[in-house]
Amino acid sequence: MGQQVSTRPLKVKVAAAVQHGQERIAGRSKLIDQALQHLRLSQGKHWEGATPYDKYASLALAVRDLVVERMIQTQAAYADQDVKRVYYLSLEFLLGRLLRNNLVNLGLYSECCSVVSADSDFDHIFDVEPDAGLGNGGLGRLAACYMDSAASQGYPVYGYSIRYEHGMFHQEIENGWQLERPEYWLRFGTPWELVRPEFATVVRLRGHVEHRTDSQGRYRPAWVGYHTVVGVPYDIPMVGYGGRAVNILRLWASSASEMLNLEAFNQGGYLEAVREKVLNETISKVLYPADQTQRGRHLRLVQQYFFVACTLADILRRYDRDHDTIDDLPNKVAIHLNDTHPSIAVAEMMRILVDDRGLGWDRAWEMTQAIFAYTNHTLLPEALETWPVWMFEQWLPRHLQIIYEINKRFLEQVEWRWPGDDGRKRRMSLIQEDEPRSIRMAHLAIVGSHTINGVAELHSHLIRQRLVPDFAELWPDRFTNVTNGITPRRWLKAANPGLAAAITRRLGEDWVCDLNQLKGLIRYADDPEFQDEFRRIKQANKRRLCEHVLRTAGVILPADSLFDVQSKRLHEYKRQLLNILHVVMLYHEMLARPQERVPRVFIFAAKAAPSYHRAKLIIKLIHDVARTVNSDKRLDGRLRVAFVPDYCVSVAEIMVPAADLSEQISTAGMEASGTGNMKFALNGALTIGTLDGANIEIREAVGAENFFLFGLTAEQVAERRSRYNPWEVYHANPIVRQALDAIADGAFSPQEPHLFKQVRDWLTSEGDRYMLLADIESYAETQRRVDALWRDPVAWTRTAILNVARMGKFSSDRSVSEYAQRIWNTSPVRIDRIPIQGESNSLVAESKASRQPHA
Repeated sequence: MGQQVSTRPLKVKVAAAVQHGQERIAGRSKLIDQALQHLRLSQGKHWEGATPYDKYASLALAVRDLVVERMIQTQAAYADQDVKRVYYLSLEFLLGRLLRNNLVNLGLYSECCSVVSADSDFDHIFDVEPDAGLGNGGLGRLAACYMDSAASQGYPVYGYSIRYEHGMFHQEIENGWQLERPEYWLRFGTPWELVRPEFATVVRLRGHVEHRTDSQGRYRPAWVGYHTVVGVPYDIPMVGYGGRAVNILRLWASSASEMLNLEAFNQGGYLEAVREKVLNETISKVLYPADQTQRGRHLRLVQQYFFVACTLADILRRYDRDHDTIDDLPNKVAIHLNDTHPSIAVAEMMRILVDDRGLGWDRAWEMTQAIFAYTNHTLLPEALETWPVWMFEQWLPRHLQIIYEINKRFLEQVEWRWPGDDGRKRRMSLIQEDEPRSIRMAHLAIVGSHTINGVAELHSHLIRQRLVPDFAELWPDRFTNVTNGITPRRWLKAANPGLAAAITRRLGEDWVCDLNQLKGLIRYADDPEFQDEFRRIKQANKRRLCEHVLRTAGVILPADSLFDVQSKRLHEYKRQLLNILHVVMLYHEMLARPQERVPRVFIFAAKAAPSYHRAKLIIKLIHDVARTVNSDKRLDGRLRVAFVPDYCVSVAEIMVPAADLSEQISTAGMEASGTGNMKFALNGALTIGTLDGANIEIREAVGAENFFLFGLTAEQVAERRSRYNPWEVYHANPIVRQALDAIADGAFSPQEPHLFKQVRDWLTSEGDRYMLLADIESYAETQRRVDALWRDPVAWTRTAILNVARMGKFSSDRSVSEYAQRIWNTSPVRIDRIPIQGESNSLVAESKASRQPHA
């Protein structure tokens, strides 16, 4: 017999936790036993010889055992009740780490923490898990929040995306410059996923279309001469709060249909023998491959079609399993396009229904429109994808024919509504006729969907009024709004356990699934005891962030300063440049009058797209300003600047609870919604922001007096743009001019004195597209109001508590319920909990669940 590992101290801790009056969840008392069993049988280790990763993987596998039981149970309930299922297609799902979140949702987090604290080796077990690198920013994080909310409320929602091998890049900073390194979230695999080779799907690419007719003389085109790639599905369980429902996120990995050319290999052509395998597996290699080259553009198109083709084949396979005809498809299937990336699904569905299922065009189109809905996430025209016609001809010849036919019939509708209006037809056409001719994918999504929504009230209004006004005039009832939301399970209960516990002690536990109950905190806003506890929790969170910044950026931060945080994707319209320009202005002011302003820490975190030169230069500027400011002893530490590298979900979970001030300063009319603004406010940060995106609704909810508003409105931006001259601000405001000249003349880059001259040019001679100088004076004055409130800790804390208390609207539970009721036409499913893990009727439950293939 092998050496016996003593687990008695761990078991004693677990037993104590269970006996402490906590509600028992089936399997709770066995979790640690299962983890130790996985340590031996799955990892092949004794406790004494196990690495932190071994311990993480063992606990994760034990949790997965519980989750998979409930996933089978959930899918069996959906099948038994023949429910209408929702398929949420998103090229991004920014999940973050799953162990802590799954434990929270299963109600096992407290128990595990008590066990973890029993052994020092377990202290950092949660930090071992890599972030799942499946997204770039808000789009992917929103999708992840929606999966949490759908499962927590029992909605039958399936997520679909790509299993990116490397995902979003790992950001390193070298001498202030961003460097992109491959991100290896799958280096050691992940314990959360289940491979489903039985559902592998063959995808066709290239080839040509032959024009054929059937025996009755009907046109039946045939896509021939294609080559194939295989999509292999991997499932990640999405755990709802309480663990009753567990939905599925299915990710597709590309694989070659022929893994090895044995003939070439035997003739010594070793590289040629695996060429097809390497090329095909490239499809799911990286999220958003750089598209400044033709090959990069090709890969992006192929990646999007691969994702869509695999997903629609899977959806129809699941439908066919329970239905004999295609007739009921719109009543059993809802497909949601999360932004423009998956919009080729409209043409693919038509190809399947017309070519493979033999439906007539009109019936197939009626079905397609009844199935699809589309969420737009951007007001920037350049972000609405277009693809060259010639590229479709090369890669997707049949789909190009289908899009031409959709467009022909659609333009006939436009002609009928507006006879002779050729200008309108050009604007609305799915084909952009200017050279090079291209396909407007957003137009395809709009024409092929029964509902189109924006993600904040202003955004939805601007879609109708500015982005696609012709479509909104043609189909006014198709356009609606569903304001974004965030899951309170991850973004408050898990990320900020101190504040969550303080809230629960006063309001009970139900707020976790009914965020409107936070209104109960309003009566505690002036309570000295709660204010003191609120400040202590915030300080603890700030100290935790200080440790992270010191470890990752090498910057020492004073935790008693005001923490001013801007963390989001780096883009000019988000105006990180406005923030750092104000830092330079403040730096000059504090050198002259150091005691007039409160001690302030500015914290940035952002990734720039690899080919986005301007965004990378802004990151470099932030670092150079930080180096200068932080080393200036005349400030005596009253002003500090830090850039936190490699921003991701797990870093956000440290930053968000620690912020005192949240920077939401995009040019009005350019941010669709934002969700970072919601996360910060829910965790007690005050917002300084423009009337843009969801900022407007947050301000309405928390009260205008509890929001630091500045800047032009979207209407004022549009009205002023044609006559805006940024040079007027430059010459009229000596403080702004001093800051811009210092940047341009090399004050912060003495080794490269001309490096940032172009920054001044962007904001002056090049027209200041994002109107930073138009808002800078208002922004600086509003920052003075921030200082004034910070000097009164009681008033600041009261305002912060009221922000938390009034954030109930911004739960993703509300968002998902609105989608379900108004767009998807589906309802929560009753899932009777089947006892598991050795309870008396577990074998009966297993038999019942196994009768229905769960996926």
